[in-house]
Amino acid sequence: MPSLKKIRGMRDFLPQEAERMRYVERIAREIAHLYGYEEIITPVLESYELLSAKAGEELRQRMYAFKDLGGRKVALRPEFTASVARLVATTLRNYPKPLRLFCIGSLYRYDEPQYGRYREFWQSNYELIGSNKPEADVEILELTNHLITRTGLKNYSFKIGHVGIIRGILAQEKIKGEDQNRIMHLLDKKEWNAALQTLKQLNVSQKCLETIKKLLKTKGEKPDETIKTIRKTVKDYEDSIKALENLNQILQLVKEAKINFKMNIEAGFARGLEYYTGIIFEIFVPEMEIALGGGGRYNHLIQLFGGEPTPAVGVAHGIDRITLAMEKQNVQLKTLKKKKALVIPLTEDLRAKATEIAALLRKAGIPVETEIMSRTVTRALQDANRRNISFVVLVAPKEMKENKIVLKDLEKRKQHIITVKKAIRTILENTSTQ
Repeated sequence: MPSLKKIRGMRDFLPQEAERMRYVERIAREIAHLYGYEEIITPVLESYELLSAKAGEELRQRMYAFKDLGGRKVALRPEFTASVARLVATTLRNYPKPLRLFCIGSLYRYDEPQYGRYREFWQSNYELIGSNKPEADVEILELTNHLITRTGLKNYSFKIGHVGIIRGILAQEKIKGEDQNRIMHLLDKKEWNAALQTLKQLNVSQKCLETIKKLLKTKGEKPDETIKTIRKTVKDYEDSIKALENLNQILQLVKEAKINFKMNIEAGFARGLEYYTGIIFEIFVPEMEIALGGGGRYNHLIQLFGGEPTPAVGVAHGIDRITLAMEKQNVQLKTLKKKKALVIPLTEDLRAKATEIAALLRKAGIPVETEIMSRTVTRALQDANRRNISFVVLVAPKEMKENKIVLKDLEKRKQHIITVKKAIRTILENTSTQ
């Protein structure tokens, strides 16, 4: 007999869990619509070469990669941005800019399963392509703030940095791109001592070492003060100053536009993906140590895939992580709950009539189940209570002679003999937001 165990790192979602996931998905789609992002659907399977190009060493090691029957090396997508960049470099090459693209779906990484980290996970992804202006970066921050607020989460904060600050120092020290990536990878994993040791092995100047040590300690919740501190630290590094001024422009625009969210500016912040060129950020809630989402600017990826030089900025939100955070904070779903009804024929010859009445209720938008187990009325009512059904429609011989049914309101413990039309109206009047 084959094993009936789930593959490690994969999950089944039971109805209540699935409802919460779909709830966050609906919010993500609504946000996409509000900001003018159009949905695209990209393949789950892409060429390994595409997905690994600027993924970062750790992500390359964690891809589900294999050869297909045609001998091609392929992989399950570990993130969306590479696929979107491919699409922009090819099919959407001549589309007018800016492009606002949205996608949603499952992703795959061979991580060690733990709380909030699985091998199959879900994200909503937004990419704003064609502008290198601070307004574009601000839009992605604002969009993310809007989405997290809509989910009902409280006390969340943004961790914000700029990869150009440290890369500017490394470039001035003539550190090669490959070695820069290695250092940024160590910083992303918070292995600061290992990063500094690597710099020593690369024979950087003492000034470089001291500067980066200071940056790793520089963080704060007051952007103006933190920017001022960073500016003093990197004053002798021209590219770092440019990166810092870009970050400052973005933060000032957020402030002037009165987009309010808690933020923590970190000079030594890094993210694992190698394609970032500008601002980077992640979102956290106090109850969880893992990020609910993150993103940043990437200005060279589309060109790397053969497209025109095209600036871009994007963000991915972890749908399943957001649902975990909602559970932690006991956030209730604010959805329009239509009362469910159960239609029960009291005799065999009324089964067709019961099916007809159920169809009329569904046409009016009422969720309906029909009794198909030939249970007694008592047993059927007990089952209805167990499954949170609010109304029961009894299709009885006596009442049907007058074209009426018995409507039982299980919540108010009342019943009425009324027409189907009036029953529909009664049920709809009891629809509520929960």
